[in-house]
Amino acid sequence: MTKTQRLFLSASVLLGFMVASCGDDSSDSSARGTSGDVVVFAATSLTAAFTEIGDAFMAENPDTNVTFNFAASSELVTQIGEGAPVDVYASADLSNMTKLTDAGNNATEPVVFATNVLSIIVGPGNSKGITGVADLANDDLIVVVCAPEIPCGKYTAQIFENAGVTVTPKSLEENVKGVVSKVTLGEADAGIVYVTDVTAAGDKAAGVEIPADINVLAEYPIAMTKEAGNPEGAQAFIDFVNSARGQEILATYGFLAP
Repeated sequence: MTKTQRLFLSASVLLGFMVASCGDDSSDSSARGTSGDVVVFAATSLTAAFTEIGDAFMAENPDTNVTFNFAASSELVTQIGEGAPVDVYASADLSNMTKLTDAGNNATEPVVFATNVLSIIVGPGNSKGITGVADLANDDLIVVVCAPEIPCGKYTAQIFENAGVTVTPKSLEENVKGVVSKVTLGEADAGIVYVTDVTAAGDKAAGVEIPADINVLAEYPIAMTKEAGNPEGAQAFIDFVNSARGQEILATYGFLAP
């Protein structure tokens, strides 16, 4: 073998090794994708939609495991402030998200990913003949609402004020699911919940529309937390919620575009 041939062979082997190495790096990067546990704290009204979003996200990212804690937004932000391990926080209002950011417990700027409006929830068939918010002032009705310190309770108070009615609820529930349960179980005649909750209740409940001029638009922001244990997974989940697929799932549950 001549000197020229040996040099050519050596160069070819080196080039082949470099190409193979680059190919391996690209393959590994693609294979790694998003992985690990992603813990999401989300408002109770997001339960059905986020559960489906979580399943869809994990189907696309099989090395990732998403777990949820659904509760009142105010309760969740308090838990985060006390050091609860969480990657993503999704609130049913802006004020509780502001508590997170004011405390410096966010790693990304909050983004509104959905909106919602409220509805009167009644039993199937609406046997009491409730037609609007003014009817809820009837003392003969058993009306339940969310506690005033949580988003759905604040929105309910605004609706009553906008409608100019005084309603005396028989109970104040700790989250919106409590209101839904009381009505669907026949323990209450009516309540105020999100439109999405009426949709999720299916044939166990019916909804009475609240006119836009007295209704409230609820904005849902999402952010990565400062102490996120899986920042890449958290950002990937947030991106998925805001993607066309995530927005499509939210829409099927009655959520409106941001």
